[in-house]
Amino acid sequence: MSAILFFYIFFFIFGTIVGSFLNVVVLRYNTGVSVARGRSFCFSCSKKLSWSELVPVLSFLFQKGRCRGCKSKISWQYPVVELLTGLLFAGVFWKYGLSELLSNIPIVVISLILMALFVAITVYDIKHRIIPDGLIVSFGVLSLINIFLTIHNDFLWPLLAGPILALPLFLIWLFSKGRLMGLGDPKLVLCIGWFLGLRFGLTAVILAFWTGAVYGLALMALSYFKWHGLNISRKSELPFAPFLILGFLLIFFFNLSLLPLLF
Repeated sequence: MSAILFFYIFFFIFGTIVGSFLNVVVLRYNTGVSVARGRSFCFSCSKKLSWSELVPVLSFLFQKGRCRGCKSKISWQYPVVELLTGLLFAGVFWKYGLSELLSNIPIVVISLILMALFVAITVYDIKHRIIPDGLIVSFGVLSLINIFLTIHNDFLWPLLAGPILALPLFLIWLFSKGRLMGLGDPKLVLCIGWFLGLRFGLTAVILAFWTGAVYGLALMALSYFKWHGLNISRKSELPFAPFLILGFLLIFFFNLSLLPLLF
């Protein structure tokens, strides 16, 4: 096995393990149940899960998506989050490669933590329509650390990029009194601007609005044709954080910029 293939497999497996932990974080966050303590258990029968029931992705497949004890269905969230985190971690290795992995370990570590935060934010926003402040603060701290690690002079514009990008979304939240957008979305854009800068951050926001609009229209079209009982209207609330994160990831991995001539 070549060294490159080994690292891809290592990062993917490591990512699935982290994804398994993220499922616990999403389920227990703000519930009063400790994230770090206490063994995982079945939410239907309260059976404590053994190590063989906690192997990322494989346990779900071998158990055919059901609890060994009560045979209740296990949510598809578990393997999807594990697979997604594994792919994102492997993607980080693809972005930096072996040479930069060994020479720039702090940036790689920051990127891996960001991928985990993004998965947690996405799943939590989809489930609860809110972005926990603790996750956003963590993103913000990592973004500021990234500025000071990657920029060696003229910190002003990178620091201003976040507030400049977040201000329009904050005004939308303010004047709509939270009906059109939650306050968590401007906070997320603030961190995106700090990490990506003004040009790439603005591209991420534009891509988020585009993909969000396409997704919303597609759901409304499916709802119109009564597809699987969907009932979506213009007043339905759709989480925006996943689209902001998608925009970030497209730029992070592929260096997309829609505004090359303006900035």
